[in-house]
Amino acid sequence: MSKEKTKSGLTFKHKFGYALGDAGGCMTFAVMGSTFTMYCTDALGLDTALLAILLLIWNTWDFINDPLMGALMDKAFAKHQNPKGKFRPWLLRAAPMVTVGFIALWSVPRFFDGVALIAMLFVLKILYEGAYTMFNIPMGSMLAAMADTDQERASLSSARGFGSMVGNMIPVIAMPLIIKAFGQTNPTGYSIAAIVCSLIGLVMMLGHYAMTEERNLVANAPEQNDNIKITDILNVVKVNRPFLALCMHGLCICTMQYVGSTLSNYMYSVVYGDLALVSYGSILSMPLMLVTLIGGPALAKKFGLEKMIRVCLLAGSVIYLVLFALHMTMTVNPYVHIIMNSLGMGAASVSIYMQWGLVGEAIDYNEMITGKRTEGSIYGTFNLSRRVGQTVGNSFAVFMLGVIGYNAELPTQAAGTVMGIKMMCVLIPGIFILGSWAAFKFVWNMNAETREKLAAFKASKKAQ
Repeated sequence: MSKEKTKSGLTFKHKFGYALGDAGGCMTFAVMGSTFTMYCTDALGLDTALLAILLLIWNTWDFINDPLMGALMDKAFAKHQNPKGKFRPWLLRAAPMVTVGFIALWSVPRFFDGVALIAMLFVLKILYEGAYTMFNIPMGSMLAAMADTDQERASLSSARGFGSMVGNMIPVIAMPLIIKAFGQTNPTGYSIAAIVCSLIGLVMMLGHYAMTEERNLVANAPEQNDNIKITDILNVVKVNRPFLALCMHGLCICTMQYVGSTLSNYMYSVVYGDLALVSYGSILSMPLMLVTLIGGPALAKKFGLEKMIRVCLLAGSVIYLVLFALHMTMTVNPYVHIIMNSLGMGAASVSIYMQWGLVGEAIDYNEMITGKRTEGSIYGTFNLSRRVGQTVGNSFAVFMLGVIGYNAELPTQAAGTVMGIKMMCVLIPGIFILGSWAAFKFVWNMNAETREKLAAFKASKKAQ
């Protein structure tokens, strides 16, 4: 017989500790997204064609290791029943590995040349990504182990959003300043910046471990220990519609996000001729993000988490489609574009910051219909859908720049190029946000009746 123990009270300590998890992870992950390409080309002197091939291999590894790591965690706990918890022991193991791996990646390759440099860079990137996944998967899966209601999940989702915002902001501000002090082609600046960011991240990750606890403790009976298989995730895709909807959402929303982030500079520099407008848009989006994170839990409590996300997605899509119609029929003032773009992205971003609570609900639903609680597998595979969306969005955006005829050497781009940039920066986000809304509207099946059954199932487990 399985037993579940729910400890009382989701405290401020729990929420703050959970926020530290994404903050600590993003201290290195944000640097990888913003500076790693420059590090490889400018400081290490890698050819861009070679780097493109390496990135393809690394991204393929990222696709594999997320669901694999989650499944391994589920399997290990089912077999050994670690009394310290299902996820927290992995956090403690992974945090120093992330730090050491990150510092090595940004410091060691500079001492090699030629094939040895490439080999060292390749291996260290693989090791860092593996360590990061070993931390990120249990950190994300902890939400389901900590929260038991929609309101608790929304609170932890909001806390994670705050942590992500802080963890992304610190390295994006600090790293360029350190690199500039040493010179863009000097690897020393990159190494020092990496050491600073990773050590701050380590403190945050250890704080996440110390201040969180697995309140929903699930223990399988001995005869069930070998019942969890790595291949279980294949069945989950077939029978768990909320999980399928989340994967569709993750693919769509991350594709939209990365198309926008990749091409926003071109929108303002080519269409409006002023790259500084990017900064104004970022400044305007910050208050919207804070409002979302502060007000999200209260709105989720009143209307329901999934409904709140669905309404915001539809609103975001409509705003983008209206903005595209304006671009097709008139000359849109740049500040009108900034405001509408910020509102559309802000509405859609509610789903990004608050989606983690729905992952917890999909995990509970999966346990009800399959008899197995596999947080790691489900979170890892959901993360895979997001990674695919990120890669597709980034690659599609770069590919389409060539298709529409963008030429950086031209003082003025052709009219067709300008139109293509408008379509990709405004129409494409509107379409993919609508796809995310459709996933929750037509695939997600957690209605009132299903939630009543789920509540009864959870109550029966607590009573056992």
